[in-house]
Amino acid sequence: MSMRGRQLDANSMYKRGTREHGFDALDKEQGPERLLNGMGKDVGVPSWKHSLRHVLVATLSSFLYGYHLGVVNETLESISRDLGFHGNTMAEDGVGRRRALQLCALPMIIGASMSAAAKSLWAMLLGRLFVGTGMGIGSAVAALYVTEVSPAYVRGTHGSFTQIATGLGLMGSLFIGFPAKAIEGWWRICFWASVAPAAILALFMEFSVESPHWLFKRGRAADAEAEFEKLLGGPYVKSAMAELSKSDRGDEADTFKFSELLYGHHRKVVFIGSTLFALQQLSGINAVFYFSSTVFETAGVPSESANMCVGIANLLGSFVAMILMDRLGRKVLLIGSFSGMVVAMFLQITSATSLVSRGSGVYLSVGGMLLFVLTFAIGAGPVPSILLSEMFPGRVRANAVSVCMAFHWIVNFFVGLFFLRLLEQIGPLVLNSIFGAFCLLAVLFIKKNVLETKGKSLQEIEIALLPSE
Repeated sequence: MSMRGRQLDANSMYKRGTREHGFDALDKEQGPERLLNGMGKDVGVPSWKHSLRHVLVATLSSFLYGYHLGVVNETLESISRDLGFHGNTMAEDGVGRRRALQLCALPMIIGASMSAAAKSLWAMLLGRLFVGTGMGIGSAVAALYVTEVSPAYVRGTHGSFTQIATGLGLMGSLFIGFPAKAIEGWWRICFWASVAPAAILALFMEFSVESPHWLFKRGRAADAEAEFEKLLGGPYVKSAMAELSKSDRGDEADTFKFSELLYGHHRKVVFIGSTLFALQQLSGINAVFYFSSTVFETAGVPSESANMCVGIANLLGSFVAMILMDRLGRKVLLIGSFSGMVVAMFLQITSATSLVSRGSGVYLSVGGMLLFVLTFAIGAGPVPSILLSEMFPGRVRANAVSVCMAFHWIVNFFVGLFFLRLLEQIGPLVLNSIFGAFCLLAVLFIKKNVLETKGKSLQEIEIALLPSE
C-alpha cells in the first residue's frame, strides 16, 4: 500500500467549516492521513505495523465467535445422541476496551468447559449461555478496539481482520468436527479445543495497548499519549493528541444520557446503524447458511464438503474486503455487496421456477448460494460494524455501538424464530423474493444515507457529523 498522499493539515481541516459542508469538505482530501509534528513539519503517515499486533490479538475474539457458531454444526448428531435429546426439535464501557476483551474470554472458557463436560442437555445449554455472553461482548468490543487503535488510512483493512478471523474460526470448527460422527465422544474434544484460543486472548491482551480514545475520555491524557507512542511512533503523538482534544473531552464523559441516542444529536447515526444491521439480517444470509447443506446434497455433494465450500466462499470474500476496504471505501463495498446479493438471490429464485430444467436449476441454486455468501462477506458482513465504530463520537461510541448491536441481535432472533414458519407457509420462492427485495432496499438506503469514512480520522468524522447549531 502506498504511503504517499497530499498533506493534510489537521488544524486547518477543522477550520474549513466541516459543519457546513460535512463530508463534502473531507472528501476533497483523497490521500491517506498525514500528520504534522509539534513544529508544523510534515512527518507523513504512521506505520501500520505498530498497531497490527494489537489488532491481531483482539481478533482472537472474532475467531472464537466463528468457531462457536460452527462447532455444533458437525457435532450435533453425536451430542444429541450422547445427551439423550436426539429427535427433540424444541430442545463494557467502564473497564476499558482491553479489559472488556479479557472479560469476554472468561465466559467463553467457562462455557466451553461446561459444554465439553456436560452430562445432560441443560448443562450443555448453560455452557452455551456462557459462551454466548462472551461472544456478544467480544463482537462489539473487538470492533471498537480495532477502530480506535488503527491509523485512519488502514482502519478498514484492520477492521476486515475480524471478518477473516470469524471465517477462520468457522472453518476451524468444521475441520475439527469431521471425526465427530465416527469417533464416540469426539464432540467433547471440539469444545475443549476452544479453551486454548480464549486463554491466549485473555493472556495476550494483558500485553496489548489500551485504546487512547478511551483513556482520554476518562481524563487520563498522559496514559493516552503513552499508548499513542506505542501505536503510531514518537513523531506522531503530539498531532494525534491535538486532534483528539478537539472532539473527545474528558470533562464531558459523565454528561452522557442514553436519551441522546434516541432523541438527541446522535439519533440519525443510531438510525443508520440499526437499519444497516437490520437489513444485514433481513437479507437472507441465515437462510442461505441453513439451506446450504440441503442444496449441495441435491447436487450430489456431501454435507461436509458443502459446509467447506460455503466456508471458503466466506473466507475468500473476507480477503477481498480486506484488500478493497481502504481503496474503494465502505460505501462502495456496501452497495456492491448488496447488489451482488440481489443478483445471487435472483439466481436462486430462477432455479426454483419452470424456466430452467431440474439439472440446470440445481447448478443455478448452488452458484447463487456461493455468490451470495461471497458478496455478503465482501461488504454486508464486515462493513456495518466497522462503519458504526467510526461514525459515533468518542464519548458515546461504546454505548451507541452497544445499542445498535443489541438491535442487531433482536432482529437476528426474530428472523430465526419465524424463518421456518414462513418457509412452510409461503415457500422458498416467495421467501427468497422477499430477501432479494430487502437487499435491493439496502442498496437504495445506503446510497441515500451512508457517508464515506475511508481515510478520515475519527475526529474528522465526528466533527463532520455534528449537527449545525
